[in-house]
This record gives sequence, structure tokens and C-alpha cells, in this order.
Amino acid sequence: MHEWVSGRNPVYEVLRAGRRHAFRALVAEGAQEKGRLEEILHLCKDRKIPVERVPRQRLEAFGNVNQGIALEVSDYLYSDLQGIFNRAKHRSEPPFLLILDTLQDPQNLGTLLRTAESVGVHGVLLPLKQAATVTPAVVHASSGACEHLYLAQVNLAQAITTLKEAGVWVIGLEDDPQAQPVEQARLDGPIALVVGNEGQGMRSLVRDSCDLLVRLPMRGKVASLNAAVAGSVALYLVWQARGFAKD
Repeated sequence: MHEWVSGRNPVYEVLRAGRRHAFRALVAEGAQEKGRLEEILHLCKDRKIPVERVPRQRLEAFGNVNQGIALEVSDYLYSDLQGIFNRAKHRSEPPFLLILDTLQDPQNLGTLLRTAESVGVHGVLLPLKQAATVTPAVVHASSGACEHLYLAQVNLAQAITTLKEAGVWVIGLEDDPQAQPVEQARLDGPIALVVGNEGQGMRSLVRDSCDLLVRLPMRGKVASLNAAVAGSVALYLVWQARGFAKD
């Protein structure tokens, strides 16, 4: 199967990551070949990817923010849990995972993947069904960050059991007064952070599988943050607790 990724940063990151096969690129006629577009064209030349100049209207099929570039590529390549463990081992770091329990909105998924890549998450677990997956819209929303991440589609309950057996502490993010304030939780070891659905939060089976539930402090009049914002804040808190470790 083939799909089209559009937008300068998403296309650039797809090419830079090199995990997909690229078939051809469409570039709007008259587009100025400088900055990111110039870098994309250099990558296409180096990899012998055909480039076609087309009327700008033809690119409108790929959305209003195509920025004059679209790339035809193979489907997104998912990893597995063992691959994620191997990545952590290769970096000589305690495992750091993000688990997304039936997240529905592609924009929220893209935002969380962008944050996850920024803070050095080793892998992201998605459920096998009833959840957003990596589509061109998600690639765009993540600004191409998903191309550098390891994502696995798994049975979450089984995967959480495997994580626990490997010594990973599973922490669920919950907007509930009964959840522990996040500043009181230890976040510097092997951790899998769970973020639930935009409306209902985590499913009961996933929630009950967590070792600990934490909540973010709130001061304003609005009762809660959305899943993408709350998850992003929590990811940075984990990274901070890990000493802002770098590769």
C-alpha cells in the first residue's frame, strides 16, 4: 500500500528517517527551492527519487497546508515491544514508554508523538483497535516526529503485564482527586506513562493494571487539560526526573 505525506517538515523527516520506501515527490510549479524544500530536493536527488513539477492546484488534494510538496511513500512501519526494549538497551537507559489507551483524535496523537520524540521516549504502545493510528494526518500533526519513533500496536493488557515482569513501573495519568499528585511520584526509573481516551480516560482494565495513578496540579478555573496537553506535560516531568538525559 502507498500513501501521500505532505508538508515540508513531515516530508523532510520521512526522508531523513529513511524507514519508508519513497516512490516519487510532487512539487508545486514556481515553488522557491530554498530552505527546507531545497533540503528535500537534495535528499530526493541523492536517493534517486523522481520529482515531478505539477500545478499547485493538484497538491490541494493533500490538504491546505501541503506547502507545495507531497511525497508518495510506503505505509508506516510499526515496531514491536521487543524492538522498544532493544532501543532502550542500546541507549543504556531505563525503559521509557508512552502508552495511549484508545486515543481517537489524530491531532492529539500527533502532538503526543511529537512530544514523545522530543523527550527521548523509547517507544509508544497503541491498542490493536478503536484508536487513532499513524496516518498522513498524524505524520503532519507530529511534524514528522513519528518517523523517528518506535510505535507498536499491541494488546495493552498483555503488554502491561510484560512491562511489569521486566521491572517497568506503569503510571496512569488520571484527572481524579484520588490519584497521587505527580510531584510526589518517583519518575526516574523504568517507566511507562499511560494516557487515556479524550473523553472517558483510561479503560477500567488498563486503569486497574497501573501500578500508580497520578494527577497534574491545577490552579485555574478550567478543571482539566486535554489528553495531548496533559500527556505532554507529564512526559516532560518524567524527562526532568531522569535528569534531562540525552543520547
